[in-house]
Amino acid sequence: MKIAMIIVRTLVGLLFIFSSVAYFANLIPQPELTGPLKTFNEGLAASGYFMTLLKVTELVCGIALVSGFFVPLALVILAPIVINIFFVHLTLAPEGILIAAFLVLANIFLGYGYRKSYEPLFVPRQSF
Repeated sequence: MKIAMIIVRTLVGLLFIFSSVAYFANLIPQPELTGPLKTFNEGLAASGYFMTLLKVTELVCGIALVSGFFVPLALVILAPIVINIFFVHLTLAPEGILIAAFLVLANIFLGYGYRKSYEPLFVPRQSF
């Protein structure tokens, strides 16, 4: 199980690192988008900051996953990003659903593997 967790953690981390580096270095030309996906991407880009914030977050969390430091924290930060990636591909761009499904399953697998780190979050507290 430990080897599988290292492999999955590294693959997810490398995927996020590559995605971020490709975005910042313009390694992959952006395909021409149409329809609702174009509207969605234009809305994100219109904020002026969101895509940069997203890619920096993915880069930092990807490095954390590959290095093995702060993995539970990186997984918590990446969880809403992964959910959004999944639903965007489920509803707007079904051609990328396999990678999105891999990310969801990998996040669940790693979350289960690091479940001891999350136990204190689910302990009810009486006071501060």
